[in-house]
Amino acid sequence: MHKLLLHGVTAGINKGADPMSFLRRFAIIATAATALTSFALPSQAADPVVVRAGYIPVLGAAAAFVIDNQGWDKENGFDLQLKQFDSGPNMIQAVVSGTLDVYVAGIAPVIVARGKGIGLKVVAATAVEELVVAAAPELAKTPGTPAEAIAALSKKLGRPLKLATQPAGSVPNTMLQYWLWEVAKVDKAHVELVPQGIDATQQALLAGAVDGAIIREPALTIITERNPAVKVLAYGGDILKNQPGNVIALTDDFAAKHPEVAQKLVELTVKATELLKSDRKLAIEAVESAIGKGLIPGPILDKALSSKAVQFATDPGAIVEQTATVQDYQVKLGTVKEALPVADIFDQSYYKKAVAGK
Repeated sequence: MHKLLLHGVTAGINKGADPMSFLRRFAIIATAATALTSFALPSQAADPVVVRAGYIPVLGAAAAFVIDNQGWDKENGFDLQLKQFDSGPNMIQAVVSGTLDVYVAGIAPVIVARGKGIGLKVVAATAVEELVVAAAPELAKTPGTPAEAIAALSKKLGRPLKLATQPAGSVPNTMLQYWLWEVAKVDKAHVELVPQGIDATQQALLAGAVDGAIIREPALTIITERNPAVKVLAYGGDILKNQPGNVIALTDDFAAKHPEVAQKLVELTVKATELLKSDRKLAIEAVESAIGKGLIPGPILDKALSSKAVQFATDPGAIVEQTATVQDYQVKLGTVKEALPVADIFDQSYYKKAVAGK
C-alpha cells in the first residue's frame, strides 16, 4: 500500500504539482493506513516471564513437573524452564551465579545460603518425610538394632561401613548424620560417609559398592524392585517427625521483579499437589516427562507415588519448627556458622494468600 501511495506522489510531482501538497496528503493517508492496519491485526500478548527453576530428580519435586507438563505456566503468563541438578548444594551455586530464579530441593542448602547472605526464601513446601535410610543386603540381614547391626557388620568386615549420601550441607547428609548420631546412637568409628550425587548414590547401592545409603523416591522403589534384599532401616518419620523435604524457594531479586508470577507459582504448586493426590494417571505422566524419560516403567512410578516415603504437602508454616531443628544441627556439624531467626528463611505470605478462602 505504501509503495502505491509513494508512486502517486511521485507521479504528481512529475506533472508539476506542488510537491509539499502531495507530501502532506501522503503523510495523512499513510498515517491512516497504518492505523487501519494496526486495528485490523490482533493485539499480541506480551512475552511470558521466563522462570528458571532448578530441581533434583526426586518425587518431592513433582508439583513443578505437573505445572510444566500440564502447561499451566504458559496459561498464566510465565514460562517455567526446568533444569536438573544432582544435589541442592550444587543448585545453590547456580543461584549465586544468577542463572536460577527458583530453587526446588531440600531446605538445608537454603539455610546455608541464607547464612552466607544469599537472597533466597522458602515460599512453599512440596513434601515431608521423603528420606529413608536403606541397608544393602548384608547389613539388612544382620540382626539387632541399627546401631548393633552396623557395629557387628563393621567388626565382621574389619572396616567402617560405607554409607552413601549427598554433599555436606544437603538435607540427606544432614539428616543421615542426625539419625546416625542422635537417633540411632551409632558409634562414629563404625561408619564412613560417602558424599556423592543422587544418581551415583543409587548406582552405588545397587552395585553393592556401599553398605547403605540415604535415598528418596523413586530411587527407593527402583532399587528394591531390582534387589528385594535391600531393606529400609528408617523412614522419614523415624529420622525426624515431619522432616522437611523439598521446598520451593525464590530469589529475592525475582520475587521483587515479578511478584504476580511468584504468587501464581505458589498457587499452581498448591493446585499441582492436589492433582498429585487425586489423579494418578496425570501424576505418572508428569513425573515420567521430567525424570522418567522413558527409562522408568509406569508401574514403578505408580508404586513410588504410593510409597510411605512420599508425603506431598505445601504449607511452609508446617515445617518451621523442624527447620529450626535442622538448622541447629547444621550449626553443630559446622555447615552453618550460627543459627538465624527461622522466620527469616521463609516468606509465608504467598501461601497464605494462595489458600485464603479455601
